[in-house]
Amino acid sequence: MSHPDLWQSLLWGPVGIGAAEWWRLFLHFTALSVVAIGGAITTVSEMQRLVVAQEGWLTPVQFNDCIAIGQAMPGPNVLFVAAIGYSVGGLAGVAATMAGSLLPSAVLAVGAGRVGERYAQSRGVRAFTAGLAPLTIGLLLATGAVLLRPLAAEPVAWLLVAGTLWLMLRTKRNPMWAIAAGALAGALGWV
Repeated sequence: MSHPDLWQSLLWGPVGIGAAEWWRLFLHFTALSVVAIGGAITTVSEMQRLVVAQEGWLTPVQFNDCIAIGQAMPGPNVLFVAAIGYSVGGLAGVAATMAGSLLPSAVLAVGAGRVGERYAQSRGVRAFTAGLAPLTIGLLLATGAVLLRPLAAEPVAWLLVAGTLWLMLRTKRNPMWAIAAGALAGALGWV
């Protein structure tokens, strides 16, 4: 690959999307940012719908790889959004997805923090925050379903899911044990 080709791939991405698609990525990730109760990971199912199911920019396995790489990197767990953006549109895709994910949620967090501080003991604020818990759990379940879909035919994947649920609900063990079990299963080629 020549230097101009390398730079083109870095800047614009391997898929080769254009300005209209970057704008759509930005707007889509902006909308998701507003409903990302519990963090960006809770909106993975909708991210997957756009980049895999609707546009076909990534395969389900490539999408899961983006999540895994982003979660494995040191730093905030929102880095998987950058991995998705880069895989779809290079550095311009990173800018579109990260700006879309971070700008609205940052503005909302500052505003909600100020209101929440002032009215923390009011019945409305307490009811609102209590109502967010089931919403977050539902979004996380949808994320889990999307990430498990490419491995649905793998019995070991289902054993890992069941074991992780048991570990989290019935013990006080560190979740790193479940992550280590999944990493070991992957390294041995079981999933």
